[in-house]
Amino acid sequence: MANVRIVKSIPRRGLVAAMAVVAAGAAGMTTARAQVSDTTPRGGQPPGATIDRSSDYKLGGGDRMRIIVYGQPNLTGEYVLDGSGALSFPLIGQVQAMGMTPSQLEHAIVSRLHPDYLRNPSVSVEVMTRRPFYIVGEVRNPGSYPYVSGMTVINAIALAGGFTYRARESSFYIKRNDRNGQSGRIDANQETPVQPGDVIMVRERYF
Repeated sequence: MANVRIVKSIPRRGLVAAMAVVAAGAAGMTTARAQVSDTTPRGGQPPGATIDRSSDYKLGGGDRMRIIVYGQPNLTGEYVLDGSGALSFPLIGQVQAMGMTPSQLEHAIVSRLHPDYLRNPSVSVEVMTRRPFYIVGEVRNPGSYPYVSGMTVINAIALAGGFTYRARESSFYIKRNDRNGQSGRIDANQETPVQPGDVIMVRERYF
């Protein structure tokens, strides 16, 4: 009976498109390397790495980045922002990166390194893996999933196995943090774009 509900709620073409988006993004996601050499050219990447160069992407807790300080192999490597969006970086300590773009974080690191530690450092920040999104409520497999660029709510539902028979299939809401880490609630539909870190709530229908 549950299978019939899924077919009705997600048209065949919509489900195929949803899974295509998910599959295309998942294919580029692999386990990141533990260390990156300072000899890596700017814009270059090792096999299997996924690099995000979106200039307007806002960083948040859980993002994994490659930070290259040219000529400084002891500072170059992969870093993950903690739950509050802070970066723990050698020499300079904590940098609050929540809401920054990669370019803004580059400038923040440079300003903290120069002149006390390095003279005119050159820094590159590239997002390797965006933080996951979460889906809860009336879906078959609630939990966290890797974010895929261009994802919508219906893509997320397809990735989570589809609706349960109790789901309200036309109305949802998303909990999303702003650049200050404050959580807000957004009413959504099946075509609402999903952002990294979102929590999608699929509500129970009224019988």
